[in-house]
Amino acid sequence: MDYRGRAHALRTAMEGAGCEALLVSKVVNVRYLTGFSGSAAMLLLTPGDVILVTDGRYQAQAQEELARSGAPARLEAAPVAEQQDLLSDLTAAFGTVGVEAEHVSWARQRALEQGWGRRKALVPTMGLVERLRERKCAGEVARIAAACTIADRALAAVEGMLEERPSEVEVAVALDAEMRRLGAEGLAFETIVASGPNAALPHHSPSPRRVRPGELLVVDFGARVEGYRSDMTRTFAPGGNGAGVARARGELARISHVVLASQDAGLSAVREGASGGEVDRACREVVEAAGLGDFFVHGTGHGVGLEIHEAPSLAKPSKDILSTGQVLTVEPGVYIPGLGGARTEDTVLVTDAGCELLTMSPKLSQRAAAASWAGRRQGRAPKMAGYGRRVTNL
Repeated sequence: MDYRGRAHALRTAMEGAGCEALLVSKVVNVRYLTGFSGSAAMLLLTPGDVILVTDGRYQAQAQEELARSGAPARLEAAPVAEQQDLLSDLTAAFGTVGVEAEHVSWARQRALEQGWGRRKALVPTMGLVERLRERKCAGEVARIAAACTIADRALAAVEGMLEERPSEVEVAVALDAEMRRLGAEGLAFETIVASGPNAALPHHSPSPRRVRPGELLVVDFGARVEGYRSDMTRTFAPGGNGAGVARARGELARISHVVLASQDAGLSAVREGASGGEVDRACREVVEAAGLGDFFVHGTGHGVGLEIHEAPSLAKPSKDILSTGQVLTVEPGVYIPGLGGARTEDTVLVTDAGCELLTMSPKLSQRAAAASWAGRRQGRAPKMAGYGRRVTNL
């Protein structure tokens, strides 16, 4: 991790924003700039200094993590009640101090203004650190890839239980425990397991409902490694010995087919220079052509890193431009109330040639259900796009 380079890049952005010093208050941004993983800290960046401010609870941890990361920052630890005075002393030489406008409450802004009086002006800034975080360095990609590998291995270990009619909660607990056992420091987000009609709810919380043959099962989950996250969704048609595939016919199997074809189109649209809106449109056109456009109720994807939802956005109005080094998801879905739904999602790295898949779990169950439907409809199984490590644009 090039923490010195990050500080230099942020200083350049800070100067363009018209502030002599910058107070970083979002803890995820503090971690990005220093490697400190605690839940309470601020970072003060000046032309010649980087100062991590925290309290006594995190003093020893901060010292260890700064030494380990090699970040060019010094530590100041003080009780929370005394940190305002500390910041006043540290910024005494500056007339303007930038604050992260999106992450500072009105009360906090008022406290800063009152503490500094008329000696200096607060400058609202937006997205200075977040823009730096969009393009991942090799170290970040390695951590995200490790989180993806853990998720892949956890799903492979748990998938067999789906034929035993477990409850949604049991599947979620098994996945979560397996990711921990495989080395994840935690979950990327709360695991989603949704079966039958519940699969029509994109963010359904696991319930005691049991998985049943002839239904679709959506599993959306991820692991966290050194702060960096993975995000993957697979849709299953459980039933034992292929019986689930045979029963998941009609509209459910058609949904599986459409979602897979939609994701194929979206992955092929990911490339350097494309906009988030273009990738969303590539996915959405497939769903709309199938007459299911009204049931695709969310954006196509989002960036992934220290947070599960970061820039760039892959949605209808998005003008975010994709660039090599970004990590994002492609996750079209179709949700029909009362019946069920399907979603397929991969975490991918944007490359010069297109994108590289970081989540590698197969989609055999969903593809088999889709092929079963298409084979009956067309008299033959459709030729589905293959999935390797890399997807290139043709």
